[in-house]
Amino acid sequence: MRGAERSDVELLEAVRADPQALRSLYDRHAPWLVMRLSRRCSDPEVVDQVIQDTFLAVWKKPGAYQGRGEVAAWIWGIGIRRLIDHLRRRPTREVLTHQEEVTVSAEEHVLLGVEHGDLAGALESLSPELRAVVQATVLDGLTTREASKLLGIPTGTVKTRMMRAKAQLRGELA
Repeated sequence: MRGAERSDVELLEAVRADPQALRSLYDRHAPWLVMRLSRRCSDPEVVDQVIQDTFLAVWKKPGAYQGRGEVAAWIWGIGIRRLIDHLRRRPTREVLTHQEEVTVSAEEHVLLGVEHGDLAGALESLSPELRAVVQATVLDGLTTREASKLLGIPTGTVKTRMMRAKAQLRGELA
């Protein structure tokens, strides 16, 4: 069966034995992943590196997908975490120097600052359930439906947890 005819789950199951399966997953998901990551990072070289890191992770551990939600949401989760990791590792001076050459997005600044300051403390004060919803919807940029699939909870639960998280964050940051 050709890659275009196979589902994402079937391709993921075949990744280790069939290099063409990874190629098919890459061809199917890399274009939208590049577009979404580019909205969060203005440096195309960083986005390219993150894409490569993401699909390397898919190849190394296809079994990490536990069958909850869509494979695309799982790949997105890997990609956004790789982007955040990459941005965290970049020295602040490099970001400031890079600002002269490329306009750094506001989201990039937020991602860099998430682990520092008041926001980091406020996020850490959230329960794991609330923090997961905030990460999926705010930091990862998923829709409520995508976050629901990724987290394996109903969309109403995502909305309720987000409402509770916002209220708690307002109190922490006030």
